[in-house]
Amino acid sequence: MDSLYGPRMYYSLFGPRGLLVGARARLSSGPIVMSVAVPGVLYPVYLRARTTDVSLCREIFLNNAYDSDFFESPQGTPQVAPAGMPPVIIDAGANVGLCAVFYANRFPDARIIAIEPEPSNYEMLKKNTAPYPNITTVHAALWKENGRLRLFDTGAGNTAFQVSETSQLSATEERGVVQAIALEKLMEQFGIAYIDYLKMDVEGAEKEIFEHAPWIDRVGAIGVELHDWMRSGCSEIVRQAAKDFPHQWQRGEITYFARKERAAKSSRADETPGAKPLAAGPRFPLKILDVN
Repeated sequence: MDSLYGPRMYYSLFGPRGLLVGARARLSSGPIVMSVAVPGVLYPVYLRARTTDVSLCREIFLNNAYDSDFFESPQGTPQVAPAGMPPVIIDAGANVGLCAVFYANRFPDARIIAIEPEPSNYEMLKKNTAPYPNITTVHAALWKENGRLRLFDTGAGNTAFQVSETSQLSATEERGVVQAIALEKLMEQFGIAYIDYLKMDVEGAEKEIFEHAPWIDRVGAIGVELHDWMRSGCSEIVRQAAKDFPHQWQRGEITYFARKERAAKSSRADETPGAKPLAAGPRFPLKILDVN
């Protein structure tokens, strides 16, 4: 990667102060955490400097990576929640909670369950979601069954931790054992009868999760990042499990499956990788409020 990629990104997002924070983080022996103001987000978000938190923030809040119009009616209200019930969103592979925060601001009446197995990510997830009473965090890995899994650091950053039942010799480092939970058990635990939207970015574990999917008929829509390059056959298994979803499309790296037709298309390029933000913002779109 271009050695100037990081400094350019920090400058483009945060301006001159971003360069200073990036330089400080490079020299620091411990994590540097920034609180950042994001346009349209009620509360500051917390990001660890010189980690994938920053690029993930850009993708979610500025490039709208997980924004899709299938979940809204033309009037801007959720389509699929039963009358009188708040919509339910499951965020599997929640990382530091930015996607959960995005949905909490987009759908303030939704009930959001955010699941993350890696301990340092989970601590940031709790920090970012603390102001939102409609977000519940779960320290676990979504899996085909309840149990325990090994957690692996692949060396590709904080967004790329993987779980497995067995040792992975290709992983850089084994990071201990984590709790695993099956989706049907999660639904039972939290009294969820129907999931309006299931977002899943679980670094290849979608293969095992969709191989055993008794819950599939109780999900209205799915947005999943497929990782065939990690685990061969992911796409085939997911598509087979979701074969009864009549509406399928791709937006960037996310594959969507929905039971109901999307609202009228906006002007966004929904099927174009790296879709552009909704509107042009200021030159430095994010403001650093504090650094610790």
